[in-house]
Amino acid sequence: MAALVGAAVIFMLPFVWLISASLRPREYVFAPGFLPVPFAPENYAEAWRAVPLVTWLLNSLVVGVAAAAAVTLSSAWVAFGFAYFRFPGRNLLFGLVLATMMLPFAVTMIPTYLIWSELRLTDTQVPLWAGNLFGSAFYIFLLRQFLLSLPREYFEAARMDGASYPQLFWKLAFPLIRPALLVAFVFEFKASWTDLLKPLIYLRDEHLYTLPRGLKVVLDRFGYGGEQQWEVVLAGSVISTVPMIILFFLAQRHFIEGIATGGRKG
Repeated sequence: MAALVGAAVIFMLPFVWLISASLRPREYVFAPGFLPVPFAPENYAEAWRAVPLVTWLLNSLVVGVAAAAAVTLSSAWVAFGFAYFRFPGRNLLFGLVLATMMLPFAVTMIPTYLIWSELRLTDTQVPLWAGNLFGSAFYIFLLRQFLLSLPREYFEAARMDGASYPQLFWKLAFPLIRPALLVAFVFEFKASWTDLLKPLIYLRDEHLYTLPRGLKVVLDRFGYGGEQQWEVVLAGSVISTVPMIILFFLAQRHFIEGIATGGRKG
């Protein structure tokens, strides 16, 4: 128990320092200690006035939800196919799907950009989430393993009662794998929320920026080579971090409820 508490304290210290430094005047930002003395909460008001943080937050929310929903549903469909249907070459095809995880993003970055450019969708938010409509090898693997743990007799009985394959997925599999779906959704939402590379590649209009792309603007304008207003940079960093902390606290509660529900149904 003491080791866990000690590890938690170590992991929390950087965030505690970030909050403390964001609440200090400019000349005291890098002063030693963890207390915000002198206290300057107006740094957050300055950050809201300096850049369109509300717009960037809403953009990140829309893109994050779209990306997470797209990859969760598409990966669940593919995972259901690999788990339920038995056909020649199934394991080989599944292995090829997993092999795509070995391709680094840099390998496909230029071809993917050329595709979106031909579709005239650069400088839009579509490339930030639409690629997830084709699923993710990691989430396909995660959801397939969860589906394989379900008794096959459930599905066979439903088929005998006349259920179609879509009904097997939506009415039987979907409720039972809800905890795994929630894990996939939250993980992908977090990945989208913190992604900087794709917005750097595709977005030019400042009003379309997601929060990480916007924070890059804040860093350039107020940090390195800028006005050295690090209190504004740190305040923006706190604002971008807090929503994810809230999401994980809420998701943790739903994880426990979902797993308990799945156990009772099993």
